Amino acid sequence: MAGFFEEIKRRKVYRAAVAYVVVAGGVIQLASAVFPAWELPGWALRLVIVLLLIGFPISLILAWALEVTPEGIRTTPTPPTAPRRRRNVIALLAAGIIVSAAAGFFLLPRASAKKLEKSIAVLPFENFSDDKENAFFADGIQDDILTNLSKIGDLKVISRTSVMPYRGKEKNVREIGKALGVSTILEGSVRKFGNRVRVNVQLINAVNDEHIWAEDYDRDLTDVFAIQTDLAQKIARELQAKLSPTEKAQMTRKPTENGEAYFAFVQAHALHAEMEEIEKLKQAEQLYERALQMDPNFALAAADLSRLESWIYHTFEPAATARKEKARVLAERALKLQPDLPEGHLALGFSFYYGNRNYERAMEEFLAAQRGLPNDAEVHLAIGAIQRRQGKWAESNANLEKAVELSPNETWALQNLTFNYQCQRNFDAANKAIDRALKLAPDSFNLWSVKAQLEISEKGTFEIAERGIQALASRPMNDEVKGHYTSALVQTLILQRRFTEALQQAEMLSDAAIARDPEGLLSKYEVIGIAKKMLHDEAGAREALLKARGYVETFVSAAPEEAKRHSRLAGILACLGEKDAAIAEAKRATELTPETIDAFEGPVATQALAEVYANVGEFDKALELIDGLLSRPSQLTVALLKISPIWDPMRQDPRFVALLKKHGG
Repeated sequence: MAGFFEEIKRRKVYRAAVAYVVVAGGVIQLASAVFPAWELPGWALRLVIVLLLIGFPISLILAWALEVTPEGIRTTPTPPTAPRRRRNVIALLAAGIIVSAAAGFFLLPRASAKKLEKSIAVLPFENFSDDKENAFFADGIQDDILTNLSKIGDLKVISRTSVMPYRGKEKNVREIGKALGVSTILEGSVRKFGNRVRVNVQLINAVNDEHIWAEDYDRDLTDVFAIQTDLAQKIARELQAKLSPTEKAQMTRKPTENGEAYFAFVQAHALHAEMEEIEKLKQAEQLYERALQMDPNFALAAADLSRLESWIYHTFEPAATARKEKARVLAERALKLQPDLPEGHLALGFSFYYGNRNYERAMEEFLAAQRGLPNDAEVHLAIGAIQRRQGKWAESNANLEKAVELSPNETWALQNLTFNYQCQRNFDAANKAIDRALKLAPDSFNLWSVKAQLEISEKGTFEIAERGIQALASRPMNDEVKGHYTSALVQTLILQRRFTEALQQAEMLSDAAIARDPEGLLSKYEVIGIAKKMLHDEAGAREALLKARGYVETFVSAAPEEAKRHSRLAGILACLGEKDAAIAEAKRATELTPETIDAFEGPVATQALAEVYANVGEFDKALELIDGLLSRPSQLTVALLKISPIWDPMRQDPRFVALLKKHGG
């Protein structure tokens, strides 16, 4: 070894190695400073480092083999007493590789963390106020900071819904960052005492769990908006996110000068997040109204109340036309107060979407909202929902996938994406989406129902449905959940042709227990009628179907513009043998939701018309509609055609068999 080191010294390899390290260090420092300013991707710096590390052992070999002389570069002469030349070269190369590997171990992780990606999640703020009822105030601070950040188009900001599950839990920042797909995490606390508020926040690098900076604010309540604006701007600077003049203006604008109105608003906003609980939504409605009474110019409160009214109308009270009108008036009021308010455009878009099914006008408003709220998952979800109705399936998929990216812990976006893939018969993608949702909510009855329906639609088998039925059977349920469970169970039993069991399950349901559900009694007697009809109990079937008819006619009259209600009536009339009336009602449904206007729900009405034609013996017309539905995105599949009793009247028709073969059956 002594000879090896003497040879290295003679060939001036030490000097070359030192020179290389000095130059390489300078190159790395320069790249670290310049690359972020040029907005080059994070991998560019890592590539430079990798190339320099590879170059180090090469430089050692070159220094060994060559020397610089006044006459130029020439091969270093080898003394005759150096018999181990090859072994020495191999040892030198190995040493260079070891040094490069060791340097890479320390340099590359730091280079990965050097430039933060422009992405952030704002975790729920802790409430340190003496009054625990002020928790809503901490949520309001967090939500407003998040909203300000969401308006920065150069940032990726995770939705409020996806960060709320981390409230009150031990925080592993690296795991949270990985789960949410962000490079930074903002966490903080709020203490409100009298007319003062103290906010403590810290920005953390989610890659290496290092604190980037921390800030403490101790201000009057009237300065709370200044805190939120200051934080958003500091975060943008830290992540080197560009701010347009419009974004800066939106961030510095106070939503209201009235502190009490603001407190009512943040309380309402927290309750508004409980989208499936009508009682909480009505409490939110009252608080929004209170905020607007205290500050009639509170445009953001008017916009949020408009969205709430549209949602209640769409989901819970489709006959409440006063809510539909109120939603439109409030959205227009918000935009009159602040014409560039993105939340106002979002509210008006939902008014057109839910209230009037005017998809073109809704899309215009949603796109206007997106320009001001580029990181809002709800905006992307709304645009995707419109696009699938317009038949723009690829664009719809992209927007729903973006909504999932911005709200990775929310199941609603994943469920909508599943519906898209199901209609396109891309069952691999549909199952991946619903499986991801089930990881987030493994006990969700609705999600398991979707998963089971995918299996039935794709394969015509019931393994998942059977497992779900067995798992849920022993769980305690209230009347509402039991009603939904039994309804799903009965529908599955009908598809399996287990008509006696379906009849028993339906008859076990108490009328009083399901009467609160607008469709409860209708569904019960409809299933009893179908099951008895399949069991050749014609008198019993007619008695049950006549009861169902009474319920469905009331159901239709409550919301005569709802296509699905007319389809339900058409199916019952067909079972009762009232051919002309059944066809008229089914056609009415297709007129209310034509596929030319709605490529998502339109095929549902078309399928219902095909089912009526099959039931009343109009096979030619049924086959034509089925052929069309199987040729474009819809919920109808060959597997469903094979197993559903609805199509039994046509099952022996050679044209029906040929149609199944044509579409892959």
